[in-house]
Amino acid sequence: MDGVTVESKTFQITGSFKAGRSWERFTKKLSSNNEKNAAEKLYSLIGSEHGLKRKMIRIESIEAEEV
Repeated sequence: MDGVTVESKTFQITGSFKAGRSWERFTKKLSSNNEKNAAEKLYSLIGSEHGLKRKMIRIESIEAEEV
């Protein structure tokens, strides 16, 4: 990648995931290139940590943090 600079941002993502019969709230900070990639990373992390499918994870907001 000659001459191409990809700047990574920090995103704060809030939402909830299915934990048994109830929904557990979360706030997670992730480093990513854009909002879409941050959401994908979140689905991957929470899904693997808790053994959940994407439909069991609800993202309520994704906000880029100022550096």
